[in-house]
Amino acid sequence: MLSVIFPTYNEEGNVLELHARLKKTLDTIGEPYEIIASEGPSTDNTLPLLKSLSPIKIIVFVKKMGQAAALNEGIRQAQGDIVVLLDADLQNSPEDIPKMLERLREGYDSVSGWRKNRHDPLHRKLLSRFANALTSRVVGVELHDFSSPFKVCRKEAFRNIMLYGEMHAFVPAIFHAHGFKITEVPVEHSERRSGKTKYSSLKVAKIFTDLMVVKFFSDYFARPLLFFGGWGLVSMFLGFVAGVVAIVLKFMGLWTFTQTPLPVLAALFIIVGVLLVMMGFLAEILFRIYYENKGRTPYIVKEVLENK
Repeated sequence: MLSVIFPTYNEEGNVLELHARLKKTLDTIGEPYEIIASEGPSTDNTLPLLKSLSPIKIIVFVKKMGQAAALNEGIRQAQGDIVVLLDADLQNSPEDIPKMLERLREGYDSVSGWRKNRHDPLHRKLLSRFANALTSRVVGVELHDFSSPFKVCRKEAFRNIMLYGEMHAFVPAIFHAHGFKITEVPVEHSERRSGKTKYSSLKVAKIFTDLMVVKFFSDYFARPLLFFGGWGLVSMFLGFVAGVVAIVLKFMGLWTFTQTPLPVLAALFIIVGVLLVMMGFLAEILFRIYYENKGRTPYIVKEVLENK
């Protein structure tokens, strides 16, 4: 079964056409499907228009919680084993779903839509290229369009994954960190014809901070002592160097301890280093308590094969 999920917020000019095109495309695929709208709540007529459509499941939030929350709840309530994620602005073409689905069934867990010919303002395209290059460098996987909202994924890939902030922009990177197979295919991209973009400078800043969170969780979540302890040792080493330099300057008669900030820096770096190492130990303890109390593991088993 296919579950198509799209978040809406003040998209009254798009939802009717989006639903019609989705229904037409999904009917041609010939598989059971459901359409899920995670609604804002909008301040225009989006909700009444959604209520007039069928088939559709509408998830209405009490207050605006953001795209990540909308996608999380949509995925949680999805009945299908394959989920299709896309925005409601009609910039992505629902008619591309079949070829993305075909690619997924070649053995992949997630297929992203690569907006090869984007119809966005120049500054957005330039920023996107920089963000994609940076993300590829940080997470160690090559994709042209990490932040594409158009994705076809196996629902099992979202098991034990919760999206916060702007982390929905890094779903492929998160999947890759968990060992899932990801790829992308070129898709059509159009200009927004109705409504206002939700893009903002603040959103861009959140995306870059969330990239650091993704990097930490992918590389160090299961071994936090390696992260905190590593930086703690660096800090203590810098403190040791500053202390040695201060002592050498003292014996050479160049500066006394009161004439240079080096002794203070030495003490500061050493204290910070010790605190970081202690934080690493505490994080290791909390990590183990969390998984042992939940009866869960920090890894995912895809399948178990046994021949007798």
